[in-house]
Amino acid sequence: MAAPVEAPRADGSAPIATVSMASEAPGAAFAALGLATPLVRALVKEGYERPTPIQSQSIPEALSGRDLLGCAQTGTGKTAAFVLPILQRLSKTQRHGGIRALVLTPTRELAAQIGERITAYGRHLGLRHVVIYGGVGQRPQEENLAKGPDLLVATPGRLLDLMQQGFVRLDRVEVFVLDEADRMLDMGFIHDVRRVVAALPKQKQTLFFSATMPREIAALADNILVDPARVSVTPARAAADTIEQSIFFVEKADKRALLERLLRTSSIERALVFTRTKHGANRISEQLVRAGIEALAIHGNKSQGARERALDRFRRGVTPVLVATDIAARGIDVEGVSHVINYDLPNVPESYVHRIGRTGRAGATGSAISFCDREERALLSDIEKLLRRRIPVAEGQAPPVEETPAPRAAARPASRLEPRRAAAPEQQRPRGPRPPRPPRGRRS
Repeated sequence: MAAPVEAPRADGSAPIATVSMASEAPGAAFAALGLATPLVRALVKEGYERPTPIQSQSIPEALSGRDLLGCAQTGTGKTAAFVLPILQRLSKTQRHGGIRALVLTPTRELAAQIGERITAYGRHLGLRHVVIYGGVGQRPQEENLAKGPDLLVATPGRLLDLMQQGFVRLDRVEVFVLDEADRMLDMGFIHDVRRVVAALPKQKQTLFFSATMPREIAALADNILVDPARVSVTPARAAADTIEQSIFFVEKADKRALLERLLRTSSIERALVFTRTKHGANRISEQLVRAGIEALAIHGNKSQGARERALDRFRRGVTPVLVATDIAARGIDVEGVSHVINYDLPNVPESYVHRIGRTGRAGATGSAISFCDREERALLSDIEKLLRRRIPVAEGQAPPVEETPAPRAAARPASRLEPRRAAAPEQQRPRGPRPPRPPRGRRS
């Protein structure tokens, strides 16, 4: 194996030993971060070759026992960045019969995904973990909790329910992970998070991850972290070269017909359609089914069983079209998605990159198609600023479709407002109020 090379840290602190990739043994780059052999073996089994930037920065700090504040989005590899250090710590400390580590995450899909990663990474360690979330029966979760798990992965609502019923105690937790903190805020869970934090012991290690840092989340981090190491991964600005992007400028009322036409005429094998709202996801999927196109919706109001069935059908290709909201799509990891269609443009520009990253994976080619109506022009502009490039107009679309909205928006104020502004210096504006003045004078 090549000799370790001291590489400077992004934050200017002490260097981390890295390994030349030219002739390294499998898993050597992860071993260089301080991970134990059983974990490295599991990573090799999973096909991991080298750590992502967030893993390289976070794992050594977490292994040292420090609190951690990580700014990274889903898709950067942050799940492994906190799961691996936790598993290593738990494998080296004595069981005490209580829950030793808690991972709090906003959605059922993310909780299930984290549980799957714990199983994969910890296959050689013999640790027990339980995943709990709402939308499914509580009894199996109660039974699993009674077996004394080392690690608990939970969503806030179901966790608080089970705590209130006496099935969960958090007073012996050694490591606490708050994942996707900004999404907790967006989904209205921040009060629940504070209640969970209040039930934790004061002496613990806390790993705090958030894609963004709004004021309320920053205040929460300041409140629960003690002298944290700070790591950050710059949000993705570019999509993979294997993804062909295009934009359709279309009136809002015409989006449905355009979607149906594309799904019927394009070489779409498996499409993930993004919409902004749960109601929109339901409406679009129902309209597609009525049009004879197999489709299912997945969002937060669906039961867990319905979501799992929809994902399974989509993975197996039984249902070629899945309509999803951004939050519900977090944790979805499906290979072979040929097309991503943005029926509605996202409000957050980074979400666009995350959405279209569901296609064109592992060297395969993919297509990302976006619809843009007049009200979404500002959102498109923000996305293109992030990408630092313009998204090509879809081939065959007539240029007037793109150019029509801007002149119309300028024409209305020109006919009604501009003459009044121009008249102000010529003393024509006072003529309007003059007629009422005599009556006021007579009344006084």
